[in-house]
Amino acid sequence: MVIMYSSPVSLVELQLRSNALAGLTLGQIAAQLQLPVPANLQKDKGWVGQLLEQVLGASAGSKAEPDFPHLGVELKTLPIDRHGKPLESTYVCVAPLTGVAGQQWHESWVCRKLQHVLWVPILAERQIPLAERVVGSAFLWQPNSEQQRALQMDWEELMEKISLGGIADIRGAQGKLLQLRPKAANSKALTNAIGAHGEPIRTLPRGFYLKAGFTASLLQQQFG
Repeated sequence: MVIMYSSPVSLVELQLRSNALAGLTLGQIAAQLQLPVPANLQKDKGWVGQLLEQVLGASAGSKAEPDFPHLGVELKTLPIDRHGKPLESTYVCVAPLTGVAGQQWHESWVCRKLQHVLWVPILAERQIPLAERVVGSAFLWQPNSEQQRALQMDWEELMEKISLGGIADIRGAQGKLLQLRPKAANSKALTNAIGAHGEPIRTLPRGFYLKAGFTASLLQQQFG
């Protein structure tokens, strides 16, 4: 029987629950929840996030709202190496590729997801078996005005390219903090988009990701 945890009623309770996980391995947390640990993440990419959502009492599931809706907090795991450096960019959400004209930053899913984030660093170097990866000290973060401005600028630039049919020209190097990258289980999973001459085309779904350099700066800001 899988143990279900109730939703935390306050930010203080969420932080306390997160603190209690620091130093535990993913295997120990999974055992607490009576869940099996997959051999690797190839077929179970979202497993770590789902495990932590469950133990911390996140209630959004797959709904289009933050993981802790009543607190307005999104949960993001952050795989790091032993030097505390992020190992990859962080997925935020799927990018809309049609009907994007007139969309505003403050109404965007990216903006809403990043308004308040619980970051959970995880020591996750490749050679460490999944069950032995260790949870670090989680922290709550809200973008300051400078970070908010930079995220908005990146988003507006990328969305403008999408709406003008420039999807094929967008590279991961674009954007200071935010990048747009293909997000699909395989190359057959195509979606609708706008072509260079305004015509409907089929292309790989794209996702917004936070660059590793940016999340490294958040860790630096938090832990010095």
